Amino acid sequence: MNTTKIWLSSPHMGGTEQIYVNEAFETNWVAPLGPNVTGFENDLQKFIGNNSHVAALSSGTAALHLGLILLDVKAGDEVICQSFTFSASANPILYLGATPIFVDSETETWNMCPIALEEAILDSVSKGKKPKAIIPVHLYGMPYKVDEIRKIANHYEIPILEDSAEALGSHYKGTMCGTFGDISALSFNGNKIITTSGGGALVSKKETIKEKAIFLATQARDAAPHYQHSHVGYNYRLSNISAGIGRGQMEVLQKHINLRREMHDFYMNLFKNIKEVIVFQEPNSDYYSNHWLSCITINSSENGKTSEQLRLALENDNIESRPLWKPMHLQPIFEKYPYYGNTVSENLFNNGLCLPSGSNLNNDDKQRIIETVSRFFMK
Repeated sequence: MNTTKIWLSSPHMGGTEQIYVNEAFETNWVAPLGPNVTGFENDLQKFIGNNSHVAALSSGTAALHLGLILLDVKAGDEVICQSFTFSASANPILYLGATPIFVDSETETWNMCPIALEEAILDSVSKGKKPKAIIPVHLYGMPYKVDEIRKIANHYEIPILEDSAEALGSHYKGTMCGTFGDISALSFNGNKIITTSGGGALVSKKETIKEKAIFLATQARDAAPHYQHSHVGYNYRLSNISAGIGRGQMEVLQKHINLRREMHDFYMNLFKNIKEVIVFQEPNSDYYSNHWLSCITINSSENGKTSEQLRLALENDNIESRPLWKPMHLQPIFEKYPYYGNTVSENLFNNGLCLPSGSNLNNDDKQRIIETVSRFFMK
């Protein structure tokens, strides 16, 4: 096959990233601190607003791990986590020897179901063990039911660790995602809406939380002329070189958001007359998604066509697509842990597909997608 591959979500450089990276080399700031790190943190704080303080880290997973530590999660504790997500949302719970409790999704935003969440909390409390934290996720850039989840968290006095890895630029009722948790996590992995190659950030409204995160992320070195350590530390700080990429990416972030949303509109138009396909979209005007990935579900009872058959048809034409996340409670590593809810996330996994959504897709790419999809549904 000679046709260039169309990727699901590939990195998209804006052009100025190299300037910041070169500056790091020219000034010899190649360590996990420096002007780019500080500048990137300031850029993020300005973008998401809401009096946020940002600590730039090596990954979104690192942010979630440190977030749990800062929320005092320890071995034997229980943490409630959205089941329909990437494993990085749940893995840090196991890092600490805590027990994940998985909760199903609701059908409007595909995110944590408030009803199942409260059921999980009440069951744990009845057994004398209140969960130490709740990890809801803004999946594929779609904000979760912020008000409902926060109301339950406040009622039971359980902090929220907000997984906003996929939702930079999304907002709910005008407030940016990444600012709704007691602590929040962002990701700048290579496939995200902006990238630092690998990277992430921890967000808090308290500057003291940011300072503690940076302390832990730099091996928890005490204030002494020699290397002295009173806490377990981690090598989680973002490098000045990677942060330079991030500073250049911040200059095109809004453009990337607009282009991703245009790709979503493209799919809305493509599937408008294909009745067995539903394009995932905001439930109402309170929600604004960056549409990091555009996703669909297919009702195979209409004509027998499945999401897996469409994935294979796209693959045959060198177009990458991917099934929706396999729920954590169905994963071999997590299947022994408690789960609350029904089969919403399982049904989404069985019937859904992520489609090419990059901000760098061109008209030729779109035409190839149109041709493959049209040919598939006309068979």
